[in-house]
Amino acid sequence: MASRIITLLLTAAFALAAPAAASAVPTAGARTTAPAILYTQQGTALAEVSSATSVPMDFTSNAGEVMAAAEHTPTLESLHRRVHPLRVVPYVSRGAHPFWYVQFTYRGKIVADASVSPAGKVTGVWTGPQAYAPYTHGGWAGVLTSWWILVPASALFMLAFFDPRRLRRIAHLDGLAVLAFLASYVLLSQADLEAAVWLAYPPLIYLLVRLLKAGFRGNAVPGRLAPLLGTRVLVGGLLLMLAARIVLSLTGQQEIDVGTESVIGASRLLHHLPLYWADPNHGDTYGPIAYLAYVPFQLLFPWTGPFSNLHAADAAAIVFDLATVGGLIALGRQLRAGPEGKRLGLVLAWAWACCPFTIIGLIVHTNDGLISMLTVLALLVLSSPAVSGAVLGLAAAAKFSPAGLLPLLAAPRQRGIKGAAVCVGVFTAVVATAVVSWLPSGGLSYFWQRTIGFQMNRVDVFSPWALHASLHPIQIAIEVLAVVLVAAVAFVPRERSLMQVCALAGAVTIAVQLPATHWYYYYIMWFLPFVLVAFLGSPPPAPEPATEQADSGELVTGSDRRELVLGGV
Repeated sequence: MASRIITLLLTAAFALAAPAAASAVPTAGARTTAPAILYTQQGTALAEVSSATSVPMDFTSNAGEVMAAAEHTPTLESLHRRVHPLRVVPYVSRGAHPFWYVQFTYRGKIVADASVSPAGKVTGVWTGPQAYAPYTHGGWAGVLTSWWILVPASALFMLAFFDPRRLRRIAHLDGLAVLAFLASYVLLSQADLEAAVWLAYPPLIYLLVRLLKAGFRGNAVPGRLAPLLGTRVLVGGLLLMLAARIVLSLTGQQEIDVGTESVIGASRLLHHLPLYWADPNHGDTYGPIAYLAYVPFQLLFPWTGPFSNLHAADAAAIVFDLATVGGLIALGRQLRAGPEGKRLGLVLAWAWACCPFTIIGLIVHTNDGLISMLTVLALLVLSSPAVSGAVLGLAAAAKFSPAGLLPLLAAPRQRGIKGAAVCVGVFTAVVATAVVSWLPSGGLSYFWQRTIGFQMNRVDVFSPWALHASLHPIQIAIEVLAVVLVAAVAFVPRERSLMQVCALAGAVTIAVQLPATHWYYYYIMWFLPFVLVAFLGSPPPAPEPATEQADSGELVTGSDRRELVLGGV
């Protein structure tokens, strides 16, 4: 019965993937009538119009009429009485559903924006924090909010955690905590910003506490591994899910700004142009590796300009995703010996493939899959200080934040001073080589200004600290605690298994994300591999026969031996 239910869910997810994607609203790569292109935070290409009287193709209103309609809404009239003069800039957005986008600024600061139909009817006006972030306006493409995708995916995801014989098992709460982000996600898709922001943080805090407990105590409760999922179901179901994800990725026609900018950066590298320049869209905020990783895909599927396709972003996201799946399978085999290791790897891959947020990330072709891939690889090569340091260096030279994992992976009390020095040295060499190789003419100060400095001082709305300035002291306190945790995990606990390292890596990643001014659902992909290993990698309930005597006099089973991290050089 369980196998039939699982097969039905998988078949439904696969069958619905294509029609759901086909109903999506294309938001990237759309043609416009003016050469000036602006990419909003949704990844939508907007073109600034050059005439107030000309009517764009497929529209029945001109820019002058649209600006007048927006200015005469009650919201804008009230705003105009309080702050004036307002600078008004109209844009057009094309796609399956074209519209006008009108932006209002006061003394260089965005104070409002409005969406207007092609016929000149105002469909939405936003002020305050939402004026800064078009992604908070709702109206997302159907493929991103379809219940026909989110519900089956969530049910399949929970099968990796669910044990019908132990309904009070804490693993059930762990799986539900990951899915709890959906409440925030759905509210944001309906433009309910305040509630969406606050609902994102309870799951983060729960996962942080659970990961800290698993990492420091290391006393995982034995439990059955996905008892409703047989090995054949895992293999067949995983293949179906991966196929469905690729179909959604290729037909969803959603390329957000981060994937787009990674492709543009790769194109600039190939044309020997500087990576860091006065880009009005500020797409040059990442480290060089974030752009270098897209070079092979740019060579295969060249992006040639604003109206070109973004197949390079599509292909890159799919490859990063498949590599992460493969890495999780290999990691399971490393955690446990024999058939149990194979099953664990398949369950980890299943949970990743069925998680709604990895599906969404793949549909929009975000570059966050690159970090997932590299951090999983860093865990696979953890026994080598040099190789793990190099892989983590690549991740840090792509998106900076993974640098917080360096003390954990170096761990001098476990690797020894020599091993720690090798790990830190190789990490530093990789990051320094990447940065120096593509250092802009303005030097390190300009590099900092365009990347880390911008990220630290960016204006955004998706965090309590961004919405409420009075909470800034709490943000500072969380930042201090995060730094303390990053340093502490280098030394405690003294002995740790690979599963504990994963738990602590997840805790550090979440701790670094908590005080960020901007948080978003794609960041779940950064810590999800660690969460899955920490919560699903518990030892089986029946221990293996003892095979040898440990130095302390305690018996060590075969599976326990595989759990020990070999951290020497």
